[in-house]
Amino acid sequence: MAEKEKVAIVILNWNGVSLFQQFLPSVLQHSSGEGISVYVADNGSSDGSLEFLRENFPQVKQIALNANHGFAQGYNLALQQVDADFFVLLNSDIEVTPGWLSPCLERLQADPRLAALQPKIRSFREQNRFEYAGAGGGYLDWLGYPFCRGRILSETEPDTGQYDHPYPIFWATGACLFIRAAVFKQSGGFDGDFFAHMEEIDLCWRLKNQGWQIGYEPGSVVYHLGGATLSYQSPQKVYLNFRNNLWMLLKNLPAGRVLPLMLMRLVLDGVAAISFLAGGNRQAFAAVFRAHMAVYRTLGRFLKKRKDLLPLVKQSRHPEIYRGSIVWRFYIRKHRKYSDLNFYPEKEKKNGQDLLPKTS
Repeated sequence: MAEKEKVAIVILNWNGVSLFQQFLPSVLQHSSGEGISVYVADNGSSDGSLEFLRENFPQVKQIALNANHGFAQGYNLALQQVDADFFVLLNSDIEVTPGWLSPCLERLQADPRLAALQPKIRSFREQNRFEYAGAGGGYLDWLGYPFCRGRILSETEPDTGQYDHPYPIFWATGACLFIRAAVFKQSGGFDGDFFAHMEEIDLCWRLKNQGWQIGYEPGSVVYHLGGATLSYQSPQKVYLNFRNNLWMLLKNLPAGRVLPLMLMRLVLDGVAAISFLAGGNRQAFAAVFRAHMAVYRTLGRFLKKRKDLLPLVKQSRHPEIYRGSIVWRFYIRKHRKYSDLNFYPEKEKKNGQDLLPKTS
């Protein structure tokens, strides 16, 4: 039996052979050390990805999956085959920097309450700006809409050092996720039904409900290309985001908030769909409709998942959930930066219980 590794960096790939030459060299150059291995888990690619790796990067360990299982289930299946203390889930379109591993691993080793964390995510195309998928760490507003330090909805900020302090966050991006292997496996990993998008938020929410903490570590910096698998304008991405967001809320919301919030989201999603149609984007309109139909069809299954999770819940109210509306702040009050929200949950005084933060 192979000796247990300390760190397994696992890159999930699907027909991404064109990304290997550009991004793998930085990972291999800056991730060497005893007990550290780099894996590529291949989701049934048809572009010769595994053959290319064998010829050009023989030091990379391979995990061959038999089909495209998506991001969520693909990682679940791949990580069942890896024995390590820590997993680093890394997108195939990320360039890492010297010393990127150490700050995150040191945080995890120093704080046993910390289940997972992310580094600072900058844009590969505009390297002085935060990148959409994760930026400076993720949060939710009370309606379930995700946002980040450094990214509010579609607007990203330049990185001027304004978010250079480690702090607790609500969710860490799946683009570069450091997580304790035992916690990932004991929690059941990602929800495979999600396929892709928001599965990391769902996982972090479950872990937060179980009493774990999620963190952001600015001492580690990576650059993310973004949109390499699905374009940000893709109707399929719209479908997955709307569907998975509702599934996530259904599974994880506190009992008294499920029905009223789901009803509110039906209305808000309807408004979003009409705005797509008014803007001439019929495909996005249809994607929202399909997403809601999928949620209705699977309602029984997700209520069962919710019931199974309830006995594990230790806390259901979190200061990292913003008590305002990101959509209102962005579109009506024209707030484009995280600092406009006056939202600093790490300063919240808990006094034995988790309180939703007060906002201006």
